[in-house]
Amino acid sequence: MDIIIGLLLICSFAGMVIYCIKGHNLMIGFFIMATIWTVLPIIGNLLSPNAAFAGLTIQDMLHQVYQTAPEKYGASVMNIFLGAFFGRILLDTSIAATIIRKSVELGGDNPAVILAIVNLISGFIFTSMTGGGSVIAIAVIVLPILFSIGIPKVVGFFSFTGSVAAGIFLNPINFGQYSAFFLNSNGGQEYSYNDYFPFGILAFVVMITVVSLASMIYLKMENLTYSWAAVKQSEVVEAPGISLITPFLPVVGVIVFKLPVILCFILASLYGLGVCGGLKGNFREICRTISRIFTEGVKDMSALIAFWITLAMFNDAAVYAAPYFKEIIGGWIPASPLILCIAFGILAPLTWFKGPLSLIGSGAALLAVVSQTTNFPTTFLYPLFASVLIGMAHFDITISWNAWGLGFNRINAVDYMKIALIPGTTVALILEIANFFLNNPL
Repeated sequence: MDIIIGLLLICSFAGMVIYCIKGHNLMIGFFIMATIWTVLPIIGNLLSPNAAFAGLTIQDMLHQVYQTAPEKYGASVMNIFLGAFFGRILLDTSIAATIIRKSVELGGDNPAVILAIVNLISGFIFTSMTGGGSVIAIAVIVLPILFSIGIPKVVGFFSFTGSVAAGIFLNPINFGQYSAFFLNSNGGQEYSYNDYFPFGILAFVVMITVVSLASMIYLKMENLTYSWAAVKQSEVVEAPGISLITPFLPVVGVIVFKLPVILCFILASLYGLGVCGGLKGNFREICRTISRIFTEGVKDMSALIAFWITLAMFNDAAVYAAPYFKEIIGGWIPASPLILCIAFGILAPLTWFKGPLSLIGSGAALLAVVSQTTNFPTTFLYPLFASVLIGMAHFDITISWNAWGLGFNRINAVDYMKIALIPGTTVALILEIANFFLNNPL
């Protein structure tokens, strides 16, 4: 019976992959999958009791998936809201746009140098900004500049999305989202951002370096004749120089001063608003300004929050599905940390289309199986999954901003996937090997 349930779960898993490839709504998809992966184990346990569910009633399992699981994301949701508020300030005050324009000026007339500098600066910006709306807002500043100096659209877009992924490696908001997959049984976090930070720095450097080098190679292969077209800008607003440190303040506050991440976002937001003149007026006007910006930031992230609620359900349902998956694929999970890391690196493209290696997809089940099969600690498992989730999966064309960028800029999706495949796999493999040497659990 366990094997039959396992096969049915695998069939549903395949159906989810097809569902994702067809571009259907992921929030609804994960709710459906959470339900399937809860009901099938319940049925399997009723017909053939499984030792993994000893002492659990049907009500306990339903409560865990549909009540406790979303509640565990409460702390992450608060971090997301404050991060979105901070990101909206960077956009509304033109701090982000000013940083990008000044970075382009540093590159002079060399497109390759401009590309590398823009990659680095964009990466730094996204260490504190998050969400599809913020990525698109920066993209409409960066991409026209890159395209205007003769950089092919597919290369420029690949370079930009790679720099976004680099920033996400260090973004405390994204860390809070992804680390929620690794909460203990009480919903507590056993792996902090400070614990992860050294690996995050390494990942940032590797991502920026590989993407920049790959972009330069692609530029040489194109044998370009540069056309330095002027980019027409209807309105250019320069943020004051003192404000340009704003995007980096939250990470500094968390790492250097050990301050709470929410407090860091609040202080950095007030600093950015203050130096850009956003806190002028009487007390009522200042309150209205802050309230408006916060509301706009929350609106930017509302769809993401709904997605994470259903993903939380799916994540906990995967724990109930794991014993049955283990019956089918448990023997295929390497017991050696080195082999596991190499396998993840080589198979990194399986994160695309929300595939089996992507936590923001069907990878939650694989995490449950790997965790139960190997008993490796979070200090090893988080970088194991994050290396492919960020280093490779953020080139996935089903990600909202990638889908927007390909359509808006009329870039062929297959061409984009071709040039992202080797660099993305290279990043994942380098980081997986680094994870083995830095966090070997044996």
